[in-house]
This record gives sequence, structure tokens and C-alpha cells, in this order.
Amino acid sequence: MAAVKPKASSIQLPGWSVEQVNKAAASLLKYVGDNKEKSNELFDDDETIYLLIALKKMPLQSRKDKPVPLPLPHPLHSPEGAEICLFVKDHQGEGHKEAKKKIMKLEKNGGITKVIGLSKLRTKYESHEAKRQLCKMYDLFLADERVLPSLPKLIGKSFFKKKKQPIPIKLTTKDFAAQVQKACACTYLYKHSGTCVNIRVGLSGFNAKQLVENIHSVVSQAVEHIPKKWSNVQGVFIKTAESVALPLYQCLPEQGSKISLDGAEEGKPAAAGKVQPKTAAAEGKAKTKTKVAKAKAS
Repeated sequence: MAAVKPKASSIQLPGWSVEQVNKAAASLLKYVGDNKEKSNELFDDDETIYLLIALKKMPLQSRKDKPVPLPLPHPLHSPEGAEICLFVKDHQGEGHKEAKKKIMKLEKNGGITKVIGLSKLRTKYESHEAKRQLCKMYDLFLADERVLPSLPKLIGKSFFKKKKQPIPIKLTTKDFAAQVQKACACTYLYKHSGTCVNIRVGLSGFNAKQLVENIHSVVSQAVEHIPKKWSNVQGVFIKTAESVALPLYQCLPEQGSKISLDGAEEGKPAAAGKVQPKTAAAEGKAKTKTKVAKAKAS
């Protein structure tokens, strides 16, 4: 899959500013760099930078385990330098031993570092801490597409928080190495029913130009998979796991109808023939008048 060339002009958001995107990208990278210097973490792994798209209305769709690939001009990983883990099914002739044999025949193991079968995933990585450590150990997780529906319950919440859900590939085809290359060249959009779309868009080791190009590419592609597309975008932000969200774009929320105390919309008369409820103040005045009238009568 060829990398998509970013085009700021393809972003159809009124008020979208390339200058604002450049400023936000440079500021976030500087913030991460300054923090690393203060904590002497010069040799730690790069931090992931996320793109957040806030929506005006919640999409009426169920969660999809199969992600939408979004090709990047500057990929987050490469098969040569990334630590990649592959989940496979446990079936005679198709288990992790057979998968290892197939991978070993490929040049540099096709980029795969570790192969884990489902039975081992259930037993060795049963505890929450074991799942968390597994998520931390590898840069990218792939899975035989036939086992994808079984994985959400087995991998735990850490994978979802870090946006490291396994990417499905076809183990039965001959172009296995090409599929690994394709998986590394993309970032991924996961469809769910929330009002915020969170996508990995860059690394703290990128320069500002690389990050900006990835942002433009991801925004223009991701909106095509959002219900009502551009008209449903409330705001766009970038952040790391620990930083505040820096705005790239925001618009005012749509104003709804104001409801008056008598139950009618402001500026509209109450419906004819309906008895309007009394307010607490009105009821209090009515009771006071009744008491005064009784006192005079006695």
C-alpha cells in the first residue's frame, strides 16, 4: 500500500489553520523533549503521539474489532526495527509451532519477533499484570484474522488503552511478508460508539514536518469513515499519553432550543388546552392567600 501524500487543502473544516497545526506539533515535541531531559530519560523509547477527533454526535454503531488501516507518509514502525508479536490459533497443522516454521523460512523471519498461540495466551498471560507486561514488550501486535474475535477477552484493557489491538493478517496466503510490511506502514482507526476517535499519529522522535504531514494525512482519511463526515467534527487535538491535548481545530457546539419553566420552548406559546404546572413560588403565594382568607373569615 503506497503512502498517502498529505494535502492540507483536502481538509474541509472552516477555519482549519496550517499555521496552528505547525505550532501545536512543534510545541508538543518540545514539551516531550524537555521532559526527557529533566528526567534523564534520553535513551528511553519514543512516546506515542495521538490524534483526537471529537464528534458532535455519537455514531450509532457497535464496536468493530477489525480496524480501518490508514497509510502514513511516515510510518510509526518498520519490520526491520520493530518488535512484532503474532497471535495464532491452536489447531492441528496450524498452531504456533507450524507458524514458527513458516516464518523461519522467510528472510529475517518476515519481521516477526514472537509467535504466541491462544492456549499459551490464556494460561501464561492470565493475570492483569502479565497482560500489561506483554503489551509493553512489543511495538506491534498482529493476529491470524480467524482468531481476532476471541482476542478482546484474552488481551485485557492495556492493549485498548495503548491502542495496540492486534492487526488482522491472513496466514494462509503466500504474501505473508508483504502483509507485515503493510501492517507496519499504517496507523489504525477503531470504530466504536463514543464521541472521540483516538488514532496513533506519530512518535516523539519525529521532527515537526513529519508529524504535521502525518496529521494532515490521518485527518483527511479518518473523516471518510466517520458518520456525516466533516459536518460531524467538533474539534481536532494532538497529545501524548501524559500531556494535555493541544487544539488544532475547534468549533462552537450547536445551540439547542431553550426550555422555559412553563414547559414551552422560549419564543413559542404554550400548547392550547393544556394546564401549565405551577412553579414553587406561585404555589407558595396561593397558600398564603388561602390562610389570610381563612383568618378574615374567622
